[in-house]
Amino acid sequence: MTAVVLDPSPVAAEYQAQVRVDVARLTEEGGRRPRILGLLGEEHGPAATYARYARRGCEAVGIELEVRHVEPDSVEAAIAAANVDAEVDGIFLYYPLMDRAGDRWLRELVDPRKDVEGLHSFWSRQLYENHRYLDEAHTIRAILPCTPLAILKLLQHAGMRGDGGDAPLEGVTACIINRSELVGRPLAAMLANDGARVHSLDISGAVTFEPAIGRHAHDVRDSGIDRASALAAADVVISAVPSKSFELVRGDEIREGAICVDVAEFTNFDESVMERASVFVPRVGPLTIAMAARNLTRLAAVSGR
Repeated sequence: MTAVVLDPSPVAAEYQAQVRVDVARLTEEGGRRPRILGLLGEEHGPAATYARYARRGCEAVGIELEVRHVEPDSVEAAIAAANVDAEVDGIFLYYPLMDRAGDRWLRELVDPRKDVEGLHSFWSRQLYENHRYLDEAHTIRAILPCTPLAILKLLQHAGMRGDGGDAPLEGVTACIINRSELVGRPLAAMLANDGARVHSLDISGAVTFEPAIGRHAHDVRDSGIDRASALAAADVVISAVPSKSFELVRGDEIREGAICVDVAEFTNFDESVMERASVFVPRVGPLTIAMAARNLTRLAAVSGR
């Protein structure tokens, strides 16, 4: 078996087509293009590269994205100003802006109604409690974090399916190497809320997200499962470890036909996985940007625009 390489760009283009329609409607109704303010702390490096790609992706669907360089001592004021600026519809933070603790604090300063990344605790609470709508009529969708959502969409395009039980992903086992609040933890919750069992591995240990079958939301328990067992059991493997020293996932560690997704800045997979995986996704960036743009259009309903 040689894995099929799934390019995220054509998948992103499918979602961009609908986003472009929604943006055109918002532009006509509001008399101006929707606008995102991106705050960037580093003029060079991965964050700056991501900001350039994000601006290109937003412009492609009709959204104006202004990327502004800010110093650590001015970023809080910049967020506060954007929160009350009627001409700013969304806010994008390109990390790092401060240290790790500082960046977590900054996420909480963004008005949830302008949080295109879906990382504010208001949105996290909706996700972890499996509240998919904000209203009883189910007309206003909760905002999901754009990178985990992009990964989920790519897994669906790669053929991830459940066994036809009570939940869409019932019977699916996933292994996620990374439990950050940006990627690993919300992705595990999204998969488990749809019925998958998720083994979550991180430097601090292993936990298992039990599926939300027979209850409203997923459950999390300490499992102690080791890397070898988690990978061998997984139908899908997602790794997002931002380190060159990470021990690459090898082909002999995964099950035949697994779907593998590489989310890290430095590759997390050895070339040998191509001989055992059914589908390999080498990056998610283009679809992450498309999901952020879609989030902006959905935030219009949240804020009543």
